[in-house]
Amino acid sequence: MARFKGTVSRNDLEGGFLQLIDAKGLRLVLEGIVDGEWVGKRVVIEGSIDRESLSFSMSGPRLVVQSIAGDE
Repeated sequence: MARFKGTVSRNDLEGGFLQLIDAKGLRLVLEGIVDGEWVGKRVVIEGSIDRESLSFSMSGPRLVVQSIAGDE
């Protein structure tokens, strides 16, 4: 498991999904325990990148979230 920092945003492509955008512009599609209350907030996420699965989001690899907290 690794730590990722960035801002949660909503992408409306293909019905909508949440993604994490880090300081370098890397976009990771969030999978798991993340809900809309985090949109627009800086967060720290613990999880793992799933490069094996397919997704319709076409916005980057999937980040399987184990925990999420605000980054103050």
